Order: sequence, then structure tokens, then C-alpha cells
Amino acid sequence: MASQTGAIVQQSLNKLLGSPAFLHHLQGAERTQAFTSLGAILSTPNKIHKSFLRITLDKGEVVRIPAFRIQHNDTLGPYKGGIRFHESVNEEEVTNLAALMTLKNALHEVPFGGAKGGVAISPREFTDRELYLICKKYVQYFADVLGPDKDIPAPDVGTGEREMDWMTAEYKSIHPGQPYLGSFTGKSVTNGGSLGRREATGKGVYMTMSYLLSGFLKEHSTLMAGSSSRFAATAVELSSKELRVAVQGFGNVGSVAALQAASCQELRNKVVAVSDRNTTLYHPDGLDIPALIEWARHNRGDLPASSEQLDAAGIQGKALGREEILYLDVDVLILAALEDQIREDNVKRVQARLIVEGANAPVTGEADRILSDRGVIIIPDILANAGGVIVSYLEWLQGRETQFYSHEEIDRRLAIKMKSTMSTILPLYFEEESMTLRECCYMQAVGKLATMLYLQGKLY
Repeated sequence: MASQTGAIVQQSLNKLLGSPAFLHHLQGAERTQAFTSLGAILSTPNKIHKSFLRITLDKGEVVRIPAFRIQHNDTLGPYKGGIRFHESVNEEEVTNLAALMTLKNALHEVPFGGAKGGVAISPREFTDRELYLICKKYVQYFADVLGPDKDIPAPDVGTGEREMDWMTAEYKSIHPGQPYLGSFTGKSVTNGGSLGRREATGKGVYMTMSYLLSGFLKEHSTLMAGSSSRFAATAVELSSKELRVAVQGFGNVGSVAALQAASCQELRNKVVAVSDRNTTLYHPDGLDIPALIEWARHNRGDLPASSEQLDAAGIQGKALGREEILYLDVDVLILAALEDQIREDNVKRVQARLIVEGANAPVTGEADRILSDRGVIIIPDILANAGGVIVSYLEWLQGRETQFYSHEEIDRRLAIKMKSTMSTILPLYFEEESMTLRECCYMQAVGKLATMLYLQGKLY
């Protein structure tokens, strides 16, 4: 488990240990022993599966590609987590992401455990046929540990419904006559996937921001008026103005979150900046997000990166350096790219008052503390980007029941689940001056896991 995640988990355990009402049946030395066991269980994965996928490239060369499936914890149900295709994939990264999935599912009370997979490649450097072979080999190598009641993968960075369709087909061929629709989620709708799954993470990311600044403030006006929290002051201030929003990352998560922000009726937004791996686009009066999505759809996911391309797309804006999006004078910054974007060495340049973690771990622990001391609200990954796993759960249910929900029903259930979690967490956050929103979320998740591990007799 990475240092930031591990430190907050241990901090949560320490607070719960000092709370007599939590697991009050445990007293004295027995209590200390049980919490020591909790620390060991939550800080390490149950199982680490790794291999080298043997692939024959189109040019005839044979390569062996590192691949991982790490199963962190299954206390709450079958393992669940995405498969990432990215050149940075390594065992430590995948282990930390698996731990985050355990905590995320516990926080949102989704009946899954936590897992994660990864293949160390840059997908752009492989042909479609080669990617197809990589997907097949991944399922072949890990077939014994995957399955609808064991471990259910989903898309992540560098993968999507195409890859999940390929993997589902390979799983079906390896396990003839067995249930297979629930073996992978994030599939195409035609192949048993759920309506709304592709957009779910981006919608959930924006939903956390809009609910915090609109619905929650209206529903808890008395609480907010009486709160002395610096975070409450930031939220109230932002809710009363037109918000300048910037979105880092323009893939499935970032583009959907940007579109949600641009079309939102509850808040006054203008999306003034977006970025991808090549560039930042900026316009002080707001960018044409639908036109940018259309351009990216026809250009391998890339944004227009020059004035000539902007003119060709009919979009007003200015191209800046890729990292400039982090430092623009905006109110809200949605981070939907990769981890470690805001760090101790660049945090002083960040001007946003509200940061939403659409990606996993885009703000390091040191930067998180510095921003929180400044009164910046950070909606953490464990809370903000759970839309994907929530709708993955709905897809898994639909596959088991062989009946399917409408797009409207999926969006309704997603909103209910996200708002339910936030209604539990936000009052604690705005009442407790000493706790960040990340710490509040971890306390809730760790408490859920600790209770279940105790009830299942796994602490002895």
C-alpha cells in the first residue's frame, strides 16, 4: 500500500481504537490485538498474481509483457477492479490501486472487494490485432482467479468496452457452459453491458461537486451557517458565484465531467480549460465542449493542439503547455488524468479552491496537507470517481438476472448511491475542523471493513 493510503488507513484505525463506542465488545489487550490485526490485513493484499504475456507482434517479433492481477481484500464480496493498460504499470502501483478499490467499495457500500489489474504497455504503440492478443493472453494467464463470483475486472486507463468484450469472449471460450456475462463489466451494451456505464465515472465525478455546492448546501443550510470550518466557508463562497472550471484529462472521465459541467442547470459554470497528454486549451469565456468531444472522437482521442487545428474545428481558444491547466486562475480543478499531478514541488502554483479527483491519487499526501491548510476543498478519489464501480455493480446484477435497466434508471440509481454516501460523509466533514474530506471518507470505509472483519472472526 502506498505511503499516503497506508498512513491514512493507520490514522483511521488509531482514531477508531480510541473511540470506546466502536467495537465496544473489544476491551483491553484483546482490543489492541484486534486493531493490530486490522492494520496488518488492510495494509497488505490477499494475493498477488503476476506474469509475462508472450505476444507475437505483427512483424514476427516475440515480446513478453509484464501483467498483474492483484486481489487486495474480499471481505465485502468478490474482488472488483479495473485493468489498466499503461507504460507506468508496476506491482506497487497496482497494489495501491487495489487497496483503493477495497476502500472505495466499503465507503459506498457496494458489495465487492478490491482488486486491480495492469499491463505495462502504451496501447498507442500496438496494432488492434496485437491488443486483441494481449487481451486474450491476459485472460488465459489469469483465468483461474477470475470469474463472476471470484474477481470481476472492468475498464481502466487505456482500456474500454472493446477490450472488455474481447476478454469476456475469451473467458467464455475457456469456461464453456458456465455463466459468463458477469465475468467482466464495462462491456458494450450489445454484449451484455449496461447503458450509462461508459459515462458513469465522469458523471459521478461531476455529481460530487454539484451536490456539494448545490443540493447539500440547500438541505443543510443550518449546519453550514453554524459551522466555523474553513472548508464550509470555501463551499459557501463558491456556491454563490459563477464557477470557472478546468478539467485535466479528456478521456472517458474528463470529457464526460466537462460536458456535465458545461450543461449543468443547478450551478453557474463555464469550462474555461481542458487538457490532454499534448496540450491545454483555454478560453476565459468558456470552451465549446461538445465541439471538442466531436474533434477528439475523430482524432484518436486527442484535442486540437495548435491554432490551425482550433480554426479547423471552429473552436475559440488558446493552446498552452500541457501542465499549465494545473496553475490557471480557476475556481474548480477536476483532475481526470493520472496520479501524482499535484505534488509538494508544484502545489504553491495551484490556484483552484475546489479540487475533484477524477483520477486515482492525483494529489500527493504532502500536497493534500498544504492545500487543506489553505482551506482548499479536495473531493478525494475514493468518493469522487466511484461512479464506474457503482454502475459496474448494476451491470453485474443485470447479467445475473438477464434483465436490463434503462439509461434513466441507471442514472437515477447512480445519483441515489452517490448522494447517500455524501449525505453521510459531508456533515462530519463540515463539523470536524481537524479532518479533511479524504480523512472522513477513510474513517467511514475503514470502520465498515473493521466491523465486517470482526463479525467474520478474522481478527484472531
